[in-house]
Amino acid sequence: MNHILTLSCPDRPGIVAAVSGALAARGCNILESQQYGDPDTGRFFMRVRFTIPDGDLADVLRADFAALAPEFALDWRLDDASARARVLIMVSKGGHCLNDLLYRQRSGLLDIDVVAVVSNHPDLRPLTQSYGVDYHHLPIGPGGKAAQEAEVLTLVQHYQADLVVLARYMQVLSDDLCAKLPGRIINIHHSFLPSFKGARPYHQAHARGVKLIGATAHYVTAALDEGPIIEQEVARVDHAHSPADLMAVGRDMECLALARAVRWHAEHRVLLNGDKTVVFRQS
Repeated sequence: MNHILTLSCPDRPGIVAAVSGALAARGCNILESQQYGDPDTGRFFMRVRFTIPDGDLADVLRADFAALAPEFALDWRLDDASARARVLIMVSKGGHCLNDLLYRQRSGLLDIDVVAVVSNHPDLRPLTQSYGVDYHHLPIGPGGKAAQEAEVLTLVQHYQADLVVLARYMQVLSDDLCAKLPGRIINIHHSFLPSFKGARPYHQAHARGVKLIGATAHYVTAALDEGPIIEQEVARVDHAHSPADLMAVGRDMECLALARAVRWHAEHRVLLNGDKTVVFRQS
């Protein structure tokens, strides 16, 4: 059985030796190991994929690392590599990212289980149900965001969702909901160079004659669109692109960046590093 160990701690000598020694002592075979020491924060990050000779050893290993943690101040977790992430997607009316994620899951390109879709509009129910996925229409009435988000959280718990993905969900989540799901919500938004905020960003970009547009996938925090970045995608454009052309290119960038971010999160390749992330991409 394959398992994945991820950890971070203050950087110091002996961490790799202690981790590999603990695995070797239980007869584990390391298949992949990546590490990074951040000179700015002084923290060390590591991801190890390995096999164990007996599935029952997983709990023994957890006890081993719990005992090792105080010595190195480890922040660690051990996951079964075969367990597919359970993902709840939130969306409004734009269906391109939703459709892309559902297609990638069905075709085997994305090793996740989309357990449900939640929307503040009914428009994308037919698309979602064509993939055999439950669709929940949760509109937001006047002063009703708190009640709607309570329903969202109930669905997260009901479906035992590991991850919530905002696939062009055009509502700002409350600080309370963000605090209840730290490191478990991924958002996608346009990322222009320069950046244009507010309404009609593609029209603003066209008026300024931008040469690069793109998208940013990031974890959601209370700071709007400023959470730790997981992935970004860019494309070159020119004077011949109309606002509609820019929107079409932007939709493609959003799909690519979001799919990569979801995949890397599901594969336990993303570790939080303060306001940044360490992403151990597959070599």
